Parts: sequence; C-alpha cells; structure tokens
Amino acid sequence: MRLFVLVLLASQLSIGLASDPIAEIQAKAIADGKADFGHWGPNPDKYSSWTSHSNRLIPIYTFGRSLSDFTGANSVYRSEEQLRQIYGQLPSHTLNPNAQYCDQTDVYRIQQAAVVEGAKRVILFVFDGMDWQTTWAAATAKKGEVAYRDGRGTGLAFQDYRGTETDFGFFVTSPHNNGTNASVDNQQIANPGGKTGGGYDAERCGQTPWAPIADANYPITAGGDLEVKHAYTDSASSATSMTAGIKTYNNAINVDSVGREVLPIARTLQQDGFAIGVVSSVPISHATPACAYANNVHRSDYQDLTRDLLGLPSIFHPGGLSGVDVLLGAGWGEEADKDGAQGANFVPGNQYLTSQDLHTCSSENGGSYVVAQRTSGKEGVKVLDSAVYSAIDKKQRLFGFFGVKGGHLPYQTADGSYNPVASVGNPASAAAEVYSPDDLSENVTLSQMTQAALDVLDSRSSKWWLMVEAGDVDWANHSNNIDNSIGAVLSGEMAFQTVVNWIEDHGGWQDTLVVLTADHGHYLVLDQPELLGARAQ
Repeated sequence: MRLFVLVLLASQLSIGLASDPIAEIQAKAIADGKADFGHWGPNPDKYSSWTSHSNRLIPIYTFGRSLSDFTGANSVYRSEEQLRQIYGQLPSHTLNPNAQYCDQTDVYRIQQAAVVEGAKRVILFVFDGMDWQTTWAAATAKKGEVAYRDGRGTGLAFQDYRGTETDFGFFVTSPHNNGTNASVDNQQIANPGGKTGGGYDAERCGQTPWAPIADANYPITAGGDLEVKHAYTDSASSATSMTAGIKTYNNAINVDSVGREVLPIARTLQQDGFAIGVVSSVPISHATPACAYANNVHRSDYQDLTRDLLGLPSIFHPGGLSGVDVLLGAGWGEEADKDGAQGANFVPGNQYLTSQDLHTCSSENGGSYVVAQRTSGKEGVKVLDSAVYSAIDKKQRLFGFFGVKGGHLPYQTADGSYNPVASVGNPASAAAEVYSPDDLSENVTLSQMTQAALDVLDSRSSKWWLMVEAGDVDWANHSNNIDNSIGAVLSGEMAFQTVVNWIEDHGGWQDTLVVLTADHGHYLVLDQPELLGARAQ
C-alpha cells in the first residue's frame, strides 16, 4: 500500500504540477517525508510529526476599534487576580509582568465593548486554525517573496487594509482544562477540572507568535517529563471563549467548566433586536459555528446543535431557542446509520440535519426559513441567490446547505483552483480529494455565502451580528497540507474583501466592528519561507 501511495504521488508530480508550484512542494514533501521550506510539529527531521492543535499565541486584527484596552499594560496576564478569574486558579508559569498579549476571552469583551459604544454591525471573522505561521506562509506565497519576519505583516487583504481604524495583536488560547468527560444523553459532565489545566508559559512558548519556541514539546503538552504542562485548546472551547467570554473544557459548546449554560453574545444581542447570522465553509453545526448560538456539553452532538441554530427543540433546549436569522454552511450529503457520539436521540440520515428538521424549518412547510441546498443540475450560486431574493422579499430567514463528500465546501488550493494533492495520514486518508464538475458547479464559495448573509441580515434589522468561519484552514492544517492551507487562507481573504466591499457600499465603517482572528494554532514551522515565495514567482 505504501508503494501505491508513492507511485500516486510521483504521478502527481509528473502530470503538470510544475505549473502549480505549491502543490508540487506539498506532493514532494509527502513523498520524501521532509521538506526544505519547513515542517509540522516538534521534529525538524520529519515533514509531519504533529497533526493537531498547539498552544501558540494567535493573531487578532480589529477594524473599527483598537485593542489597547486589552493588551500591553492592560493584559490580564499581568494580573494575578484576573488570571484567577478566567482560569479559576492561578496557573503555574503564567503570570507575566511583561505580557503584551491578551486572552482569547477578550475577543468577546471587544465585541461587547463595541456594542456598548454604539456599534450596530459586528462581524466576527474566524479563520479556524490560522496561526501566525499559517498567515505568513499564505502572504509569502501570494506576494512571491518574504516581505516580513515579525509583526502584523503584509500581503493579505486583512493585513493591508487601512480603510478604518485598525489594530493588531495576539492572544493566549489555552482552555480551562482538557480531559473533562461529558454525556450528551443527560447533558452532564462527570469530572470537572479534567486531566490537564490551562495556562501559558511565555518563557517556553514565546512572548510573541513569531518568537522561537524554547521547549519544542511544550505547545503540544507532549513528553512525560515536562516540568510545566498546560492544555492546548480545541475549537469548541476556543469558540466559547470568543462568543461567551469564559474559559471552559475542551469539547464544550457554551457551557462552563462544570457544565452550566452560558449565553453567547449573539443571543444577548438578539434580545436587543439584533439579527444573527452564521456562515461556515465546514458543517453548519461544527464547533465554531455551533458556538455562535447553541449550547451543549459536547461538540459532537451535531443534530441537536443544528436544532438550536434553527430554533427547533433540542436536548439542551426542549422548548427551542429563537434561532438565527441566517445559517449558511456545509454538511450536505453526509449520511450515517449510526453515530454514538450524538447519543440515543441520533436520527439515521444526514449527520448534521435530520430530514424531519429540514422539513419543519422550511418555509414551504410553514417554517421560518427559505431553504437553499445543493441541487442536482443547478448552479449553487443561482440557487443561493434565488433564496436570498425570496427571503428578503418575503421577510423570512435564510438557511443554506451545501458541500461535498467529507462535509465541507470544495477545498481551494494555493493556485486558486480546486485540485488538492495528497496529505499526511495512512494511505486511505492521505489520498487527494477529487471533485467532479457537479461538485464545483452545484456548490458555492465562502465569499458568496458571506455576501448572501450580509444582504439578508441587513434586510431584517439595522442592527446585526455575523460570524464568518473559514473552517477549511483548520482541516488543511490537520492534514499538514501546505497547498490546501494557503488556498483556504486565500479563500477566506476573498470573503473578508467581500465584507469590506459591502461595508464601504453600505454607509462605511461608522457603527461597525470587524474582528478577524483564529481560534487556535497548529504547529507549522517555516524554516525557509522564501521557498514558498520563490516558487510562486
């Protein structure tokens, strides 16, 4: 089987990848097991020695407000009292009188402060899994050169935009803990506190995201003899921090470290007349989009999380929530007969949306949503545009459901096409995805969904909150696929430009806040980033 994979990779190199330089780099790295441009994980001698998250500091860009209330002298990491408040204790090696960074929970407080100050349009743009190094790789590939080696950087639209007040910083993502167990059937947790607590040791991991890491195992809590261990976050805990302002256990969806419900900012704003929108390039009820609105003790209870988003009775909310005004994402076509992680009430069929729930929510059956879903033989963008027009005309909500096998939108690659090459993993999971013409034509892009959400939200209220998630950055980085990773960042960048264009065409930046960030990092190390740029020229 190993021989088959190597032959496949060799064939990819021989059929035209020379005109697709980043794809060539990725395919060669998988075939060789190493790459001159860099590696993933703590082992510099292997292309891939780690495929999960890390405890690295994460970049944040704000548009419409500064970060000064939360960084530098105002960092919670300079205050023992504030650290105890967010972690429930004082984590070892975490208090730092020189900290310039803020905390991930400050993302919530930035949004909250902006609304208090009068913001009527708030957009939280999450590039899932996009740490500073991922951004640097994408900017270098796009520019064709290494234009910076620290700081905010340049080359991508969100790095360069200056059409309003803008700021740049970075924050700690570590959760309350890792290792808490939860039961989706009774919506309770068994062991508050878990196995490993959170915290951040700047001496081991760096005062900035671009600083060298002194202890290669620290960011991934690896090695049995580590003097200091701090948990690294998952997407559920991190998204809860950004939407609800607390630290919690990994896998939690807007519940605290002992399993109690917390309200995400979208639901508190909804009570004040804000329309609410959620857009994602991955399944509609994966951790990040779910945290925009739902509650659950575990992120894998997908069908119930979708019910919360759509305002249907769920296991956590038997009476149902109000539901979001716009929900657009992927997951279409993902079928399963069984899913033990979703508990006893799992309904065979689509893993994210039952056929009954789809029927109930549709305006064609008396529900409140105009539904746009992938339809055989129809262009996805036309299906979506028609639904947008109908939702605005009839003053109804909008629900869009698209995707390919695997539950996501087609992966854009670094060259702007949709032609992924192989990733890491065993031979079965390493194979490159191949999309049919229908897969491409019947789907939509993150940018198109973002445009749709903006138009419908603005038709429903003069005040609205929107989450946009470029979730495929995370999926690419889990696969240690530099081609998919760069492509996903560039796809998200186009969606950001869509947001900017819309704002400038609809009254400008007054009363508007955009926060663009990531929920966590991975472990990409760029040894010779110039190779990504030089090959792009």
